[in-house]
Amino acid sequence: MGLFARGYWTPDEPREADIAWRMSRQADKAVPLLAGEAFCEKPPFAYWVAGASIRAFGSGAWSARLPNLLYALIAALGVGLLARRSVGREAGLAAGAALATFLLSYQVLVWLATDAPLLASVSVALYGAYAGFYAERSAERLRGYTVMHAALAVGFLSKSAAAWMVPALAIPVLVLWERRWRELARWELYAGLVLQAAVILAWVAAVYRGPDGLEHLKVFFWNNLAGRFAHVDAPQALQYASGHRNSPGKYLVELPMYLWPWTLLVAAALRRAWLALRAARAGAGMPTELRPVRFALAAALPSVALLSVAATARNIYLAPALPGFALLLGWWTTLESRDRWDDWALRATAHLMLAAMLLFAAAGSVLFASSAPRGSLAIGALGLAAAALLAIRAESAARHEQTRRAQLALLLAYCVLLSVPAWPLYREVDGWQDLPSVARAIASDARGRPLILMAPDETTQAIIDMYARSEPVVVPGPLDTASLTALRERLAREPDALIVTLLPGRELVGAFLRYAERFKPGARALDDQLPPWIAASGLTVAHRYALPNGRRYALLEAAR
Repeated sequence: MGLFARGYWTPDEPREADIAWRMSRQADKAVPLLAGEAFCEKPPFAYWVAGASIRAFGSGAWSARLPNLLYALIAALGVGLLARRSVGREAGLAAGAALATFLLSYQVLVWLATDAPLLASVSVALYGAYAGFYAERSAERLRGYTVMHAALAVGFLSKSAAAWMVPALAIPVLVLWERRWRELARWELYAGLVLQAAVILAWVAAVYRGPDGLEHLKVFFWNNLAGRFAHVDAPQALQYASGHRNSPGKYLVELPMYLWPWTLLVAAALRRAWLALRAARAGAGMPTELRPVRFALAAALPSVALLSVAATARNIYLAPALPGFALLLGWWTTLESRDRWDDWALRATAHLMLAAMLLFAAAGSVLFASSAPRGSLAIGALGLAAAALLAIRAESAARHEQTRRAQLALLLAYCVLLSVPAWPLYREVDGWQDLPSVARAIASDARGRPLILMAPDETTQAIIDMYARSEPVVVPGPLDTASLTALRERLAREPDALIVTLLPGRELVGAFLRYAERFKPGARALDDQLPPWIAASGLTVAHRYALPNGRRYALLEAAR
C-alpha cells in the first residue's frame, strides 16, 4: 500500500521523481538534474535505478517506487542473515521483521528517496562486518569484509559518506570494547577498499569530466557533507546547516517514535542486554554468546550520539542505525528466561497498538466519513477490527506467558493495520497530494504563452517540469526586492507571460472548515487573501488552483 497505492507526496517525493524522470532521459548520467539544472545534493545510484524502472514501465509513481520493494527485501534479508548467523534462525526472522516494520524504516522504505537503498546497503554491510570481525580464518574474514565494502560502495553512490557512518563507528567501538587491537591491523579489513575506491572514483571521474565538474564535486563533497555539521562558505541555497536545525537530545526524545510499535520491546531488550553485560563483566570475560549484543549496541548507539551533535537533524538520518536495534530485538526474542518486565513490555505493546487503532478510527471518521466511499470505509473498518482482534489475542497470550504466540500476533496485527485500513487512508490523502492535476491545469491554461516560475521551491519546479512545461523561465527566490525587480524586467520583455506562484496557507479539510466557521465566520475568506506583492507588481490572478488540505497556486498575468 505504501509503495503502490498513491502518487508522489510532499515533501521531497515530487523532487525525487523529477530527478529520476530526467535520469531516464538524459545522456550524461553522472550528475542528477532537477528541472534541467544540476542537483548535486546526492550521488546518482537511486536515480539510475528509478530512472531505469521508469524507462521500462512508464512514468507512473508505482514504477518509480518499484525498486524500493527490492531495497526493502534486501534490508530485511541483510539484518535477518546477520541475526541468524550471530544468534540463530528464530532471531533472524524476528530481526528481519522488526527492521521492515519499525515506523521509521517503513517510512524510509516506502518513500521515493535515496534513503531506501542506503538502508539496504548498510544492512548488508553490517552482515559483512560481523562475518569479517568474528571470522576465525583469513579467507572467511576476507569474504566478510569484501561484502561490507561492496555494500558500502553502493551505499556511497546512494547517499554519499552517510553510508560509512554506522560501520565506521561500529568496528572501532567493538575493537575498543573487546580490546582486540589486532583487528585494526588485519589486511583483510582494508583489501576491499580497492573495490570501493574503484567504484566511487569511476563516478567521481565521470563528474569531473562533465561541465562544471569541479564545482559539482565541491557541492557533492564539501557543501553536502561538511555543510551538514557546520556552516560553510557557500551560497544560501547550498547552506544545508541552515535547514532542519538540530537541538540537544532531539534524537533521543524522538527515538521511541522511530522504533514504534516495538519501542517497549526494544526497551526491554536494552534492559536485558545491560543485565547480561553487567553479569559478564562481573565474571571478567567476553562471552561468545553476547557477541550479537555488543555488535548491536555498537551499530546503534554511537550513531545516535554522533547525529546528536550535527547541525542538522531529520528523522531519516537515523535510519542506518536501525539494523542495530533490530538485531538487539532479534536476540531478545530468543531468550528462554523471561521476567515480569519482558511480559509487561509485550502486554503494554498490545495495549498501545489498540490505542493507536482507536486513534486511527477516530481520525478517519472525522476526516473521511463525509467524502470516502462507503465501500472504502467498510474495508477500513474490517481491517481495524481484524487488527484489534489480533492485538487482543497477543495481550492474552502474553498474559499466559505464551511469548512466541504473542510476538507473532503483534506482528500480524501491525501488518494488517499497515495494509487493509491504510488502503482507504492512502486513497483519500492522495487527493490532497494530487499535484500532477494542478500542473496539467496550469499547462492547459498557459498554452501558447511564456511561463515564469516566481521564486519556486523544488516541488513546484519538479511538477511543472514533469507535467506542464520543461525548462520554463525561473525567477529564483527568495521573494524580495531583487527577485521582484527581476520579474518586472522579464515582464517588460514578455508582457504576455504568465507567472506561477505558490500561495501561502492550505485549503482546510471540509469537516474542520465547517467546525472552524462556527466560531470564526469567514475563515475561508481570510485564507484566500493574496500576498501584497502581487498587487504591488501590477499583477492580477488569471487562475487559481487548490488541493483539498493541500497546496494552493495562482497563475498571474499583468493587469490590463
